[in-house]
Amino acid sequence: MPIALWCVLIAGVFPLVCAAVAKASGQKYDNHNPRIWLAQQTGFPARANAAQQNHFEAFPFFAVAVLVAILGGGLIDRVNLLAVAFIVARLLYTVCYFADWAMPRSLMWLAAYGITIALFVQPAFVH
Repeated sequence: MPIALWCVLIAGVFPLVCAAVAKASGQKYDNHNPRIWLAQQTGFPARANAAQQNHFEAFPFFAVAVLVAILGGGLIDRVNLLAVAFIVARLLYTVCYFADWAMPRSLMWLAAYGITIALFVQPAFVH
């Protein structure tokens, strides 16, 4: 199985990790109304929750881009490299979000988005 597909799995887990961090770092977590509880958080727990939401938003485009790249006949070594680069960019994005580093976070978001586009169009440049 290509590394890129494992990267899809990793990207799919990122939101859950961020949600767990948000819930563990807030006070008096309420599992009866987790969305309301998360919406009321500030500071670090709020940033971890925002990272969770953004990971959910980024996931579909990335997952589809990996499938398009593989099924479209993209060079698998290049697809794997781009997928790993996406994971690294999103991991750094998360670190920046947790640390409240707004500009580096935005740069990592932009890098990951650009990598996703590169994955999507990669098969067009094979022939």
